[in-house]
Formats: sequence, structure tokens, C-alpha cells
Amino acid sequence: MTVPVFEEYEPAADCGCPGCAQRRRTAAALPVRHGGHPAAHGARRALVLVTAAGVVLSCGVGEAAATAAGRDARAGAEVDPQPVTPQGTVGPLDGGGASGPPPAPGTAQRTTTRTEIITRAKKWVTAKVPYDTTAYWSDGYRQDCSGFVSMAWNLGTNEWTGSLASFGTKIARADLEPGDILLFHNPADPAVGSHVTVFGGWTDLTHSHYLAYEQTRPNTRSATTPMAYWSNSSQYVAYRYKGIVSGASDSGSVTEFPGTGKFGPGADNAHVTRLGQLLIAQGGKRFYKEGAGPRWSDADKRATQAFQQAQGWKGAEADGIPGPHTWRLLVGGTGRKIPAAGAGGSPSGTAAYPGKSFFAPGQSNGHVQKLGAQLVKKGYGTHYAKGPGPRWTEADRRNVEGFQRAQGWRGSAADGYPGPETWRRLFA
Repeated sequence: MTVPVFEEYEPAADCGCPGCAQRRRTAAALPVRHGGHPAAHGARRALVLVTAAGVVLSCGVGEAAATAAGRDARAGAEVDPQPVTPQGTVGPLDGGGASGPPPAPGTAQRTTTRTEIITRAKKWVTAKVPYDTTAYWSDGYRQDCSGFVSMAWNLGTNEWTGSLASFGTKIARADLEPGDILLFHNPADPAVGSHVTVFGGWTDLTHSHYLAYEQTRPNTRSATTPMAYWSNSSQYVAYRYKGIVSGASDSGSVTEFPGTGKFGPGADNAHVTRLGQLLIAQGGKRFYKEGAGPRWSDADKRATQAFQQAQGWKGAEADGIPGPHTWRLLVGGTGRKIPAAGAGGSPSGTAAYPGKSFFAPGQSNGHVQKLGAQLVKKGYGTHYAKGPGPRWTEADRRNVEGFQRAQGWRGSAADGYPGPETWRRLFA
């Protein structure tokens, strides 16, 4: 077996090759303890593993090579922007919200509710906070992905992807609820792929996509994202903040679903009032003549059904009685709002989503023709040779795919077959 040779390697300052250029960029941005370059951070030099036979013996290097090969294979393909690294380090707040040093180990964590976490996350989305690993927003938190989560969780310090896990409890992805996070920290090289997002709720019944609140270039955003992320998906771990409370501090809101027995004919309790308030906030005001109240009424049922249908649900999933999924979307404020009366996709509208079964090879119906006409109207009819018709064809699929990709969707989210969200946006 060939014995690997370790040699010191410092990229030449004037070398223009891609390897040296990349090493200089990475090293200049990282602190020494994360592998920073000695010219920027001190006297330490990077060690490079070299083998006389040219055989890679390091698992880490092997994985890096595989990753590089994967990137080459995807060259030219459209992908979602990769998370920006490196991340900032642990530190006190800065800017307008400056505070003292980080709390000592064992110090009691601050408490918060799920609704408060999502509300704070939405503030940065609304403000379009620019991404910057060295700048601090007016609330004192650093403007990178870990600073964003530190802010949303109200930690009082600026953490990084290597320390956030200590503030949470690891959970299964199936147990994710709004306010939890999905974290990928790459200990071998924190500057490669490390990222974290705030989970905002599932956007489909199969739990293949979720609403992600995240800090990335060019600014904070909320977007439907494949589980768990566009890249390094299998390595993201779900965490729940240890300081989360039921919601007593959230103006009387209740996060946990109280059970279907609290709703329906004859029900008279505070949960019905809360349901009505949440539905009104999601666009259901027109169903209530006198506002939300504790006694279950037809207005509650019709508003709940309208909200469920706005998510693209049908049949028993849109029966007007709230279940756990309906409740989570309402409480977290992450579901699609109830459309205005007569708007596309509303229960009484002419363009309500008919279901995926109508759009498949061999299908011929009026929904296919209506879809094609709307695609042409929106400027996505380039693949039609003679115009849209009632029979589903490859031209329909390719036109739908073009529309989906224009929304920024990739992979299975842009397969050319219209789902509830594609239909809603197309007819909006």
C-alpha cells in the first residue's frame, strides 16, 4: 500500500488557476478555526493530502470528488440557488439590538411560541433583508441563514450552523411543525453546503414540499421547497426549539389541535371562536355576518370548506370540519388564503381545480381544453401546433412544465402535470 505524503500547500497569490483561486476565496472568508487562510488570519497553513500513486485515500476527499462530479453532470441544468456560505460565528447581538456576551452554558433559554417564530420570520421576508455574513439588521441579528434562525427563535445571540443544534431537540421529519428548523451543518468543511431553514408548514398532502423561510441571496425569502432542500437533502436534520411553549403568551392562541370533537353541529366553545378568527384572517370574512363566535354555525363550516378547497383538497378532505392539518395551516398562517368570491380556484369559481386524474395520457375532457386556453392566454402555448383541444397531449404537458419552471419550481414540482397550486396560479 502506498503511504500518503503530507505536504504543505499555499496557493500562489498570482496564480490564476481555478484551484488556487477557489482556495484563496474560501480561505479569505473563513476564520482560522474553520480552515481560514494564514494570509488573512494568522500563521496557520492548510494541509493537502497527496498520494504517490494518485489514489484518493480520504473519505472526505472522495465525497468532495463525487460532489464535484455531480455538479459537472448537472452543468447547464437549471437548479435552485445554492445556500451561501461561509456562516458567521457565535457572537453577541450587534447593531441596534446590541447585547452582552453569549449566555453561559446551562442558562435557561428564552421561551416563545410557534406563531411568534413565524411572525418574526415573516418580518424579515417583508423587509427583504439583504444577505450578508458580516452585516447586522436593525434588530441586532446577523444577516445570514444562522443569524436569521437565531432571530426567529429569539435566542438573544448570533449562532452559526455548528451551534444551533444545541438549542433544539432532534425530531423526525414527519413530526415537523411551523417554527421547527431543518439544519445541514457540514463539519468537514462548514463553507460547503451548510445551511438552515425555518419550517413553515407542509404545502402538499404527500409531505414532499414545505414552505421554507430562509436567509439566502439576494435577500430573505419564503418559498415552496422540496423536502428537505434543493441540495444535500438527505443530510438535513429536523430540530425543535427547546424553549417552545404551547401559546399562552400569544394572545390566547392555541397551537395544538384540540380535536375534531370540538367542532361541528352543537359545538359551543372557545375553539370554535378561535377557528372563526383564523378563517377570517385567511380571507373568510365574507362568510361571517357578525364575526366569529363560540357556537358552531353554517358559516364556520362553509368558511372551513372554502379554506380546505383553497389548498386543493377534495371529498372527505374538504368536508368543512377542521382536522389536524387544517388547524396547523391556519394557526401557522402558512396555508393558501381563501380566494375572493368568484375568483379562480374558489369553491364558487368557474376555474376550481378538478383533480389530477383529468390530466393524463388518454384523457379527453373540457378541463384539458380550459387548461390549454389559459396557458395560451398566459403566454405558455408555444408547443401547440394547432391550438389547445380536449385531448391531453405531450404539448399540454410541455406547456404546463414551462409555466411551472417559470414559477421557479424544479424536479417533481415541474413535471408538466397541473396540481392545485399550478392551477391556482395559472388562473389567478
